[in-house]
Amino acid sequence: MHKLFATCPKGLEYLLRDELRALGADDAREALAGVHFGGSLALAYRACLWSRLASRVLLPLAEFDAVDADALYAGVQGIDWSEHLAVDGSFAVDAVSNASKLNHTQFVALRTKDAIVDQFRQRTGERPNVDVERPSIRLNVRLYRDRTTLSLDLSGTPLHRRGWRQGQGEAPLKENLACAMLLRAGWPSIARADGAVVDPMCGSGTLLIEAALMAADVAPGLRREYFGFLGWRGHDGASWERLLAEANERATEGLRALQPRFFGSDQDPRVLNEARRNAQAAGVAGFLHLARQSAEHVQKPEGTAVAGLVICNPPYGERLGERAQLATLYRAFGARLRTEFVGWRAGVIVADEELGHALGLRADKRYTLYNGALECRLLIFDLAEVAPREHVEKPLSEGAQAVANRITKTRRHLRKRFDREGISCYRVYDADIPEYAAAIDVYTAVARDDETPTSESFPQTWLHAQEYAPPREIPEQVARDRWRDLVRAAGVALDVPRERIATKTRYRGKGGAKYGRFEQRDEFLVVEEGGLKFRVNLFDYLDSGLFLDHRPARARIRAAARGTRFLNLFCYTASASVHAAAGGARTTTSVDLSATYLEWAARNFTLNGFGGPGHQLVQADALEWLRHDRGQYDLIFVDPPTFSNSKRADDFDVQRDHAQLLALCGERLAADGLIVFSNNLRRFTLDASLSSAFDVKDITDSTIPPDFARNARIHRCYELRRRFSR
Repeated sequence: MHKLFATCPKGLEYLLRDELRALGADDAREALAGVHFGGSLALAYRACLWSRLASRVLLPLAEFDAVDADALYAGVQGIDWSEHLAVDGSFAVDAVSNASKLNHTQFVALRTKDAIVDQFRQRTGERPNVDVERPSIRLNVRLYRDRTTLSLDLSGTPLHRRGWRQGQGEAPLKENLACAMLLRAGWPSIARADGAVVDPMCGSGTLLIEAALMAADVAPGLRREYFGFLGWRGHDGASWERLLAEANERATEGLRALQPRFFGSDQDPRVLNEARRNAQAAGVAGFLHLARQSAEHVQKPEGTAVAGLVICNPPYGERLGERAQLATLYRAFGARLRTEFVGWRAGVIVADEELGHALGLRADKRYTLYNGALECRLLIFDLAEVAPREHVEKPLSEGAQAVANRITKTRRHLRKRFDREGISCYRVYDADIPEYAAAIDVYTAVARDDETPTSESFPQTWLHAQEYAPPREIPEQVARDRWRDLVRAAGVALDVPRERIATKTRYRGKGGAKYGRFEQRDEFLVVEEGGLKFRVNLFDYLDSGLFLDHRPARARIRAAARGTRFLNLFCYTASASVHAAAGGARTTTSVDLSATYLEWAARNFTLNGFGGPGHQLVQADALEWLRHDRGQYDLIFVDPPTFSNSKRADDFDVQRDHAQLLALCGERLAADGLIVFSNNLRRFTLDASLSSAFDVKDITDSTIPPDFARNARIHRCYELRRRFSR
């Protein structure tokens, strides 16, 4: 049994997990940009041969700490390379590094190469060669937080290179992304029902060819001449030959039964010629019908009595044309879908949501996929529900349209950075237009509660909208109309249906404006932050369970937590404690008075695989608990409420009581320990007397995330270290 890891583009993880399970990897579990699984070499070979979605299949050989070049060299030399590579063979090294001291990937690859070459020279006096094109073995070195995973790349070259591509158009679509589009659009079930597939912007034919190979049960790797395991000394040749024989037999039977129901068109005769050459190389040329035609004139193919699939990768606007011209194209294409393909399904991938809206169709499903580094949306339409269309929503009001434009602009501004940092929950609007006063947060859910996500329904975008109290001079009816406009504008701008928008409205009552009654849906979602999973509830509580403005503070805690005894006071749902555990904290102790929040916290720990006596959850009043606790802690996070008047504890006021609270924390702090103190009181002033006991550093500016920069007073945050007399 081997531990294995299959990489894939972001957005394909759940599809790849399901595919690997279907191939026999019962323990497959998704991770960021890949899937962990275990099994025999035969299973690894099967994944290389049959996976339509994976980019690479990696076989880890060793894991070790590598804080510097010498440690990396020693770790690589700890492997007996004669078991993997002949001295007259060749090898190549790919390296990636994240959050590690060794962050120059070319140097990491070079140092790894040196360690391997030196071992062979010391033992035999000879050395293997380096071949970056088709080496006997290819190695993958991944550093994360100074921990190295050294793997054998069984695929050798990316698996999306099927071996049939002869040429490509100006906007190439990788083969594994094409397969993801087909799977999300339900092509396998349509194919089994003898449905056709139409690509009216087919380019070099990638979608049509992959659809034909999928329908014919042809292994995507069957035409590849090279895999990374073929020159490996541990290669099981007999097992591989059996898999090839099985795949060839299945391909012969599948192609014999395949019907010519794959229709493609494009305006460019050059790319149509490339599509024909590609189809010939893939062995499916006789099943494709290709014609020169614009998408605005696409028609349902004659003789297709069974409903089918229209799927395409239209130009995005970055390189292939002016935006205004593209909007005209999208509108005309959407009109053809409505009139020509009633009863069919359509799948269109777009990089610009405004262009997606220009289709004039309401998406039944939408998925986030990545075409290289470009974030895209795959929109799925059930055209049976589109024509005739009885209900037409009235256009947004002028004010609502302004809100929608602002949300769209803000999201576009933040998206590139957030994609790079893996942030999927963030604030997209914060009373940017004063007349529409509310905060709107985006939550990208990967599952409902802690159940296993289904490929068909997740990830999903949800919104959390909280109304700010309107000025007293604004009539209540005007405030209500603006609120309705704002919620609708957010849904339109972000293409989120109303049932996935949680709203918290204000009403005027005794003592001033208050939030109205919350819903009791008991509906929990699972979201991700920094590769960790957290439960949120957008409807039943004032707060969701994850304070988005504390995202940088949690990252700081995670970075500082290795080897520490961590204490989290007023822990709420213990998201900071989970980050500390992920950062390598020796122990975590999380204190809160609410049994509900502690149960929630326990579920967060379980979601991320942390448990046991090293992670304690304590139900207690934080101040009272500090007075009696005798533990010592290296890292303490204190994020108290602005005020609390619980019946089970003394009243708490953060301005009045924070000095006493921090003094008690200081008594529990180890000699070189750190307190991170945060609160949300807008007019908070730190007690000056604390400077006699602590070195205090205001770190507020560095803990305000970019999506909260419009409201920099959202919280205050400090680092405190104890002073010691000399």
